[in-house]
Amino acid sequence: MSKEIYIYGIHPVIEAIKSGKELEKVFIQAGLNSDRVNELKKLLYANKITPRIVPAEKLNRLAPKANQGVVAIISQIQYCEIEMLVPHIYEKGEQPFLLVVDRITDVRNFGAIARTASCAGVHAIIFPEKGSAMINAQTIKASAGAINIIPICRTINLKKTLQFLKESGIKLIACTEKAVTEYTSVNYDDPIAIIVGSEENGISPDILKYADYKVRIPIKGSIESLNVSVASAIVIYEVVRQRTGNLIK
Repeated sequence: MSKEIYIYGIHPVIEAIKSGKELEKVFIQAGLNSDRVNELKKLLYANKITPRIVPAEKLNRLAPKANQGVVAIISQIQYCEIEMLVPHIYEKGEQPFLLVVDRITDVRNFGAIARTASCAGVHAIIFPEKGSAMINAQTIKASAGAINIIPICRTINLKKTLQFLKESGIKLIACTEKAVTEYTSVNYDDPIAIIVGSEENGISPDILKYADYKVRIPIKGSIESLNVSVASAIVIYEVVRQRTGNLIK
């Protein structure tokens, strides 16, 4: 069982942000509209954190009733800024190798993906703040600690982040069962970002539009899809195979 660290009350949450603490989630009671709450919201948006507006009952389940309508969960990792990371990768003379996970809500899948990505030398994992698994003790355990090693980049606007990657010369390759091209038929030597989606819903249609290439993993049996962490590993290690020159002649 994961043990999240909660803080509650308007002032403590404001001070936590100002002191540089990473917040995983912030819940604000619906209908609150004071100057202090507006100050908090402004500070949250300035730090690229989108608050969840929820009923008072939910807040009271998370923290004591004297929570002033505000509860936050302290993040267990330090997030990175992809806009700062990409130039650094290029400066080192390396070809960016990034992984974008869209709509992955299972913490164990997220952790397993992070473990594979770290082992394979992926430079960073990017995920949208909204609609993704919360990175907690379970996620870290499933990653075998890899989440504390590989840079993790959380974004409030995934489409804007993908546009930044494209403008940075990075090709976006979406792994989807809707593709015609098999995953081994693409050249991964260029700067790339692999995009994977959830098993239930796949990659969001709006995100899929940004892909330069769409690839699929062939399925021969009666089961229609692979576990997302397994599918991610297959494509990730095809990149490794091609980049290390171990091509089958």
